[in-house]
Amino acid sequence: MLLWLCIGWVFASALVALLPMRWHYVPGVALLCVAPVLISHIALAVGVWAAFGALLAFGSMFRNPLRYFWKRLTGQMVEIPQ
Repeated sequence: MLLWLCIGWVFASALVALLPMRWHYVPGVALLCVAPVLISHIALAVGVWAAFGALLAFGSMFRNPLRYFWKRLTGQMVEIPQ
């Protein structure tokens, strides 16, 4: 079941990437919130190394939103593109 949930998450993120940029926010935030739950289940079911690989893939896919949230969290100035 975990495998199918992970595959569904990957397909959902690919579909969100196909959407126009103004429609990315709501499904993108939902995927961003679900990913740590899936990664923790991967760690419990498969092992830490598989979860580490999933974490690297997640960080690669969501590097810009994660960078934005990190800057907001640390109080740095955030540039928002037009």
